Amino acid sequence: MRTSIAIIGAGPAGMFLAHLLAAEGIAAVVLERRDRAYVEGRVRAGVLEQVTTDLMHRLGLGARLDREGLVHGGTQISLDGTLFRIDMAALTGGSAVTVYGQQEVMHDLFEAAPERGVEIVWNADDVTLEGLDGDHPVVRWRQDGVAQELQCDYVVGCDGYHGVSRSSIPAHVLRTFERVYPFGWLGILADVPPADHELIYANHERGFALASMRSPTRSRYYIQCGLDEQVEDWSDDRFWDELCLRLGPDAGSRVTRGPSFEKSIAPLRSFVSEPMRWGRLFLAGDAAHIVPPTGAKGLNLAASDVIMLSEALVDHYRGGSDAGLDGYSARALARVWKAERFSWWFTSITHRFPDMDGFARRIQAAEIDYIRGSQAAQRTLAENYVGLPLMAA
Repeated sequence: MRTSIAIIGAGPAGMFLAHLLAAEGIAAVVLERRDRAYVEGRVRAGVLEQVTTDLMHRLGLGARLDREGLVHGGTQISLDGTLFRIDMAALTGGSAVTVYGQQEVMHDLFEAAPERGVEIVWNADDVTLEGLDGDHPVVRWRQDGVAQELQCDYVVGCDGYHGVSRSSIPAHVLRTFERVYPFGWLGILADVPPADHELIYANHERGFALASMRSPTRSRYYIQCGLDEQVEDWSDDRFWDELCLRLGPDAGSRVTRGPSFEKSIAPLRSFVSEPMRWGRLFLAGDAAHIVPPTGAKGLNLAASDVIMLSEALVDHYRGGSDAGLDGYSARALARVWKAERFSWWFTSITHRFPDMDGFARRIQAAEIDYIRGSQAAQRTLAENYVGLPLMAA
């Protein structure tokens, strides 16, 4: 087999890139080690920045998003039960975020793939990348026990934190930066109406909580928990009690309780690898960077990465210029680090850290109180929350 671009991983980054390339008539093949049901069923992010919703409309994938997505022009922050609202639309000239789960995004991308000629190889095991530092990369894998080979011009690694792509970059080239947080998020999904029509980020003396949703009838809630805790330790009743306590009497009184149908604990980390290009290999999405879920930047960074990369590939194949490819890593990382900064900062002012003493707690409360009273501070938060614009090439 031969193609122009081999894309490793059929998550958001890989599938957005495949659609962008197909729209430009650039041949690509997506290799995914799992099947569609697994990839589409993963419970992940649900808040889309303007850049991501604009991308879905650009690709002609916005019809269901427009019908079912929940547009949020603001968000709320609670400090020990006292709520205030940040009017993001007013502060950013009309920008907003849209609640539309990653599962729904993936469904739309997969459903449209066949008619657009997006080729996906499912259940590709034991993927290896060869010749990345030469002119003729080769991707090898096994499918149903049979060895397969794909020759290509470029490889794009969209295979996540544990994938083969980043580990194919020599150790003397790759630099990694990481911050592991000393807590996790215990999250549940329940078919109950949300507590509010917008998200609520709560800082409480017992820890962080987030009231979110997937639809008008499906709620997504999180509470901060210890890394040593187990899902089995948290009955639904215990979770609801703790959530309502941390949200405070106002928001907590509006929580509708019900049985959860998904419950999991996710660790939090900030991670960036540099560069995002080596030879004929490019990294995008979680293969290159991870953000804590505070602020919902993960899927959106994947989208912005591949927008930039697709522009560079189009310039290469249509215009004969390699300037975009050569500048991709620096361009993408400039936006990545700003999102990392925001996610780290938002996490730092909303969570309870194990070593937090009275002084640190007062500083944290003062930070939130400053945001409450300062339009300039609210604008900074809003601009980052709805998503910073893409940098020019």
